[in-house]
Amino acid sequence: MNENNSNQQSAISNFKSEISDYHIPVLFQESIDALNIQPNGVYVDCTFGGGGHSKGILEKLGTNGKLFAFDQDADAQKNVPDDKRIVFVPHNFRHLQRFLRLNSVTEVDGVLADLGVSSHQFDEGSRGFSIRFDGPFDMRMNVQQEVTAASIIANYTEQQLHKMFEQYGEVSNSKTLAKHIVQYRKQVPLQTIEQFKSLIAPVVKGNPNKYLAQVFQALRMEVNDETGALKEMLQQLPVVLKKGGRAAIITFHSIEDRLVKNFFREGSFDELPYNPFVQDVKEKIFNPISKKPITANTEELKRNTRSRSAKLRVVERM
Repeated sequence: MNENNSNQQSAISNFKSEISDYHIPVLFQESIDALNIQPNGVYVDCTFGGGGHSKGILEKLGTNGKLFAFDQDADAQKNVPDDKRIVFVPHNFRHLQRFLRLNSVTEVDGVLADLGVSSHQFDEGSRGFSIRFDGPFDMRMNVQQEVTAASIIANYTEQQLHKMFEQYGEVSNSKTLAKHIVQYRKQVPLQTIEQFKSLIAPVVKGNPNKYLAQVFQALRMEVNDETGALKEMLQQLPVVLKKGGRAAIITFHSIEDRLVKNFFREGSFDELPYNPFVQDVKEKIFNPISKKPITANTEELKRNTRSRSAKLRVVERM
């Protein structure tokens, strides 16, 4: 083994032990295998986080391979290994094409995205993502942005809140919840998680933990414009991916999965109804690697409960 390879393997080993503490990568082997990594290829990890999936990609890359790792969360940058093959981009993956071009890259061999929230973000009470802790009512992945969970609750109209809770959280009484918030939000401070939980306590329905998880999910997706960012990234894939290049996207929510499925299949985000009288045949952009989404096996389900809702969809650029 030459000195370069030795240093690369050492760098990978040094951050292996940190990955499980920061974030357990879901569908790890399945997503790495799906990318069909070429040793000298150029790859993108859109959601670096703890570096779990990036580690898997780096282990497959040779000396001349390259990995671009995106993450808008400043905490993630602390996990970047000392490896010349990796370029960390501290921005949202919605800016994928722009930052690749800034690095003189027009096409890549593969793109991976593990959507949602990292274990670290859930476990860090000060970030405001989890119902388990009290802390600032924040939920920003990029702490430089102005919009927070608190500002949304304070400023959205009843109709906007209703739509958000219904669409992103599938909250059963979303209309009642929105009306209650608007009616009472000016009477209490809303700077902490516990203050918000106290505000909505009278309208919590069913299992409190499940209900609050749905409410918090809706707020998190709205604060970070997660579906908007996903759409922008997907729309760039036909240009960014080389012919024969692959995209592997892991989703945790039905809305995200539907967007990915429809775009991979139709090149749009709308599920088009079948019409036998319309002969408008679109040119296919992607070829699906598996007809159905890949899900976690029994062993992973036991090891990591977060993997229960994970779906991996993989396509190849035609």
